[in-house]
Amino acid sequence: MAVMRQELQANRFKLQLRDAYYDGRQLIRDLGISIPPQLKGLHTVIGWPRIGVDALEQRLDLEAMRWSDGSDSSELEEIAEANDLYDESSLGHTDAFVYGRGYISGGSSCECDGPGRCDDCPPLLTVESPLDMTMLWDPRLRMGLSALRECIQDEERMSVLMLPNSTIWTVETENGYEIVDRDDHGLGMLPVLRLANRQRTADRIGRSEITPDVMSITDAACRRLLGIEVAAEFYGAPQRYILGASESAFQDAEGNATSAWETYIGRMLALERDEDGNIPEVGQFTAHDPSGQTKIIDLYARIMATQLGLPPHMLGYTSDNPASADAIRSAESMLVKKAERRIRRFGRVWAQAMRLALWIRDGEPPDKSRRIETVWRNPATPTVAASTDAAVKLVQAGVLPADSDVVLEMVGLTQSQQQRVRADRRRRGASLLLEQLGRDLPPAPTGANPGAVDGPPDL
Repeated sequence: MAVMRQELQANRFKLQLRDAYYDGRQLIRDLGISIPPQLKGLHTVIGWPRIGVDALEQRLDLEAMRWSDGSDSSELEEIAEANDLYDESSLGHTDAFVYGRGYISGGSSCECDGPGRCDDCPPLLTVESPLDMTMLWDPRLRMGLSALRECIQDEERMSVLMLPNSTIWTVETENGYEIVDRDDHGLGMLPVLRLANRQRTADRIGRSEITPDVMSITDAACRRLLGIEVAAEFYGAPQRYILGASESAFQDAEGNATSAWETYIGRMLALERDEDGNIPEVGQFTAHDPSGQTKIIDLYARIMATQLGLPPHMLGYTSDNPASADAIRSAESMLVKKAERRIRRFGRVWAQAMRLALWIRDGEPPDKSRRIETVWRNPATPTVAASTDAAVKLVQAGVLPADSDVVLEMVGLTQSQQQRVRADRRRRGASLLLEQLGRDLPPAPTGANPGAVDGPPDL
């Protein structure tokens, strides 16, 4: 526990630094060369790190969880809906991209009295921030050994120690930590999973998308913007010069010297001739042109787009010629491939989280032969016409049956739309069956009353 607490405190500064760049709250280091002391408090912000993180996260839409054998997956959907998992998953993905990792913890939400399982209380899955949670990891087994979460509750520092068979709640006191609650669940596995981003063989914790390269370029671009702001303060009004003016041109009616601003906007425009009858010469220096600074910022935008794998237009850099559809897809290929890699990594973690929830609910591990798969929206940006054309060709070639759910996914329908299509198919099938039964019935005899009922004649 002491080791994990030390690790949690040691990593807090690095995590908060990435968080500051994501939120645009980072402090730009002043080189102390061209910024006057009066403008030290001027702060410029460029949200490129946030754009890079959000652009990748927005392509990771978890839509459903289901059994891979095609059996009824309603129990998985109930757990996901009870935990608002499809919305909470985006929070975990954002944390993984900003901090390099995020956590998913499992537990029971049941507070009912009495022993046994409660069917009305679904298992609990929550997304945890790495600012509050850390984990000891076994790289050989690729699983967690223990986890620690700290929080402030009722002005007391509480720590939750999670072990494979127990969860222990402690509170900080003057003499150390006191155990206030304990749950010996006996799962045999740690009820915490980690969403790790950009893992390496020597670094299984994960790394942030906001790399030192991204932070350095962001600082440089912010300093350029700050230079433009300073230049606007000094050179926003064009500087003028006067040659051959008398001293009275810079005095008021009482003979007092006027301010610089009054001189600039006032009597400089109406000067008198000197004693020799000559008119003072008035001129203006060339105004400051910020285009040189903006070109450098455009250069930084292109470099940042390369670092983040983004199309340059997402960072505001555009060309005069509009890009074609193929050029746009080519520019987004790196971003799409990054999203596909994250889907493969995170999909496995979310499937494990669902198995953990079933384990907590049932009190025994799910059958290993039944695999849970996650359904994601296509991270690319194909047109509806292209997706439909590909699905139609596969159906015509006999690769897929026309009523397959795979066809609905290829077309790009959401899960709710797919459910409505299935319901329409069932209703249409029922209608066709009734029509077929109506055609198969023998016709009624000629002259017979269709509404007559067999029975004795009325007397």
